[in-house]
Formats: sequence, structure tokens, C-alpha cells
Amino acid sequence: MKIATCTTSLLVVALVISLRLSSAQQPANSVDTQREAMRKLSFLVGRWSGPVTIVRAPGEPLQLTQTEEIEYKLGGLVLVVEGKSTSSGGNVLFSALATIAYDDSSHTYRLRAYNDGHYLDTELSVPANGFSWGFTAGPAHVVNTMHLTAKGEWEEVTESTVGGNPPHRSAQMLLQRQR
Repeated sequence: MKIATCTTSLLVVALVISLRLSSAQQPANSVDTQREAMRKLSFLVGRWSGPVTIVRAPGEPLQLTQTEEIEYKLGGLVLVVEGKSTSSGGNVLFSALATIAYDDSSHTYRLRAYNDGHYLDTELSVPANGFSWGFTAGPAHVVNTMHLTAKGEWEEVTESTVGGNPPHRSAQMLLQRQR
């Protein structure tokens, strides 16, 4: 038991030392730079809800209610986004969790999203009052683009392109701020 406790203590000490060395190698204003960059996404913070239409295959599109809960963590350095799509009966058909952070060394925003035991790590583009991100999976390329409408609504469109085919809209949502 003493060996396990000693090993655990050594691992904790090693982790603390490596974190301090890592932060010592970054410029002193790194955290301030990251926090300032993350403020560009402050318009997202809150609870959003509204209709989403998902087209998975030919036929009837799936009409659901989308809810997005967004909040800052770690003193504004990370934005946590939790999304859920529910049926009219209240069953959760889709759920995902994402984190957004700013990498000041590469001057890019990073999105890491989790869903059904999988994750995606990609760059996030942040124009004024919106964002865009995408990924490639096999022959498919998917792009999500969000912007605030003139009414302050969250409008997001997902377009998928497979091979040389033209892009098709696979999802569209229009959310209103609830709080």
C-alpha cells in the first residue's frame, strides 16, 4: 500500500512540475491573449433552443428540437457547448459535447467535439457573430456554418459533399436565446 501511495504522489508531483515547466515556456501574456480571443465567442453563452431539420437519406426529413447550453470554463479560457436534439415526445435522439479554446501559438481556435463514443478535433473559424468548422470522413466533406441573424437568432447550416457531387444541406437549425 505504501508503494502505491508513493507512486501516486510521485506522479502528481511530476504532473505539477511538467505543467509549471510548460507554462514557464509560454509568454507571460499567453493566458491574457487566449482569454481575449475567447471573448469573441461571448455572444454564444447561454441557453438556445429551436427547430432543427436533419436529412440523413432520401425521404422525409427529421424534425427535432435542438437545445444548446453554452458556458465559459477555466476563467474564460474554454467554452463548453452541450447540444441535444429531441423528438416531439421528448426522446433525446442526438447529443454531443464540445470544447472550444484558442491556441495562441498557432493563432487558431480549436474545436473538439464528442458524440456516441467518437470525437473530432478540428479548427474553428470565427468571423464576426458566427463560426464555421468542418471535417472530412472518407469520401464525405462536412461543413457547419453558424451566424447570428438580424433578429439575434442562431442560424446554422450543415452541408455535406460526397465525392464530386454538389453539396447538399444535411441539417438546418434556427435557435432563439432562452437565457
